[in-house]
Amino acid sequence: MTRLLAILALALLAGCESVSYYGQAIGGHLKLLSAARPVDSWLADPQTPPELKERLETARRIREFATRELHLPDNASYTAYADVGRRFAVYNVFAAPKFSVEAKAECFPVTGCVAYRGFFSEKDALRHAEKLRAEGYDVYVGGILAYSTLGWFDDPLLSTFIRYPDPQVARLVFHELAHQLVYAKNDTTFNESFAVVVEEEGVRRWLEAEGRTAELAAFHAAQARKRELAARIKETRERLKNIYAMQLSPEAMLEQKRGEFDRLRAAFPGVVPAEPNNAFLVSIALYNELVPAFERLLAQAGSLDAFYERTRQLAASGRPERDAVLARAPN
Repeated sequence: MTRLLAILALALLAGCESVSYYGQAIGGHLKLLSAARPVDSWLADPQTPPELKERLETARRIREFATRELHLPDNASYTAYADVGRRFAVYNVFAAPKFSVEAKAECFPVTGCVAYRGFFSEKDALRHAEKLRAEGYDVYVGGILAYSTLGWFDDPLLSTFIRYPDPQVARLVFHELAHQLVYAKNDTTFNESFAVVVEEEGVRRWLEAEGRTAELAAFHAAQARKRELAARIKETRERLKNIYAMQLSPEAMLEQKRGEFDRLRAAFPGVVPAEPNNAFLVSIALYNELVPAFERLLAQAGSLDAFYERTRQLAASGRPERDAVLARAPN
């Protein structure tokens, strides 16, 4: 509670809109924490459905593996469970200028600047999205299954993802714990790409340890499809960046922008929004842009501990140095 009050005090210095935003964030997180009970309590409760008990037992094995084998933080995170009564934990609002592939930064007193603004209420998220659209931004709203408080609080398992297939539950737990391990202020792409590499390596090791080779093959196939999308997104962003840098009329840039999205949509039907949207590109790139570089660093490090230490060093360095090291990560 002291931490929450300190954050609110900082928000009071930033204006009424910030107070309102932090109020919903604090209230939403407190409500979530109040719904959480230790996994052991759920398992001992005769009212807990057998199917949920099975899922919680699996999640407990995953959590133990995270500390024992992946050397992720050993704390009370993901040792409790909360039913939040909705599909997503939070709703992230991504925004980018109409003719730019760079995210609109959202800056906060504690975490620094990130590339989105999160809301516990979908209604609040959509309201903020409409405000940004009225200001001329491209906007994309994405539902998020889990989030990390970076070790400030003991994050619980959530109903939003507990019934997903085992590899997906493992992926989310490993990803969010990775954020507690390493965090670079003002660099969302660094943080998310690092956590993606940790989650994928973690799921691979966990499935191998459990002898579930068929599921491992399916997981690799799903990840390969994600990589294919990420690669196409990167190519599209590069082409759009060049288009936006040209001395073209807004109408001409919009026409070329539509063409790029038509091609992307044809390659990934049902994934790409109907309207051309730079913010959607941002939402994908943030989680994937630096994944190949981090994979090469992991291979070079030879162990997870050495990889974590190298990543901590990069997180503590300046942004130019960090970007330069990742750009020349060995093949």
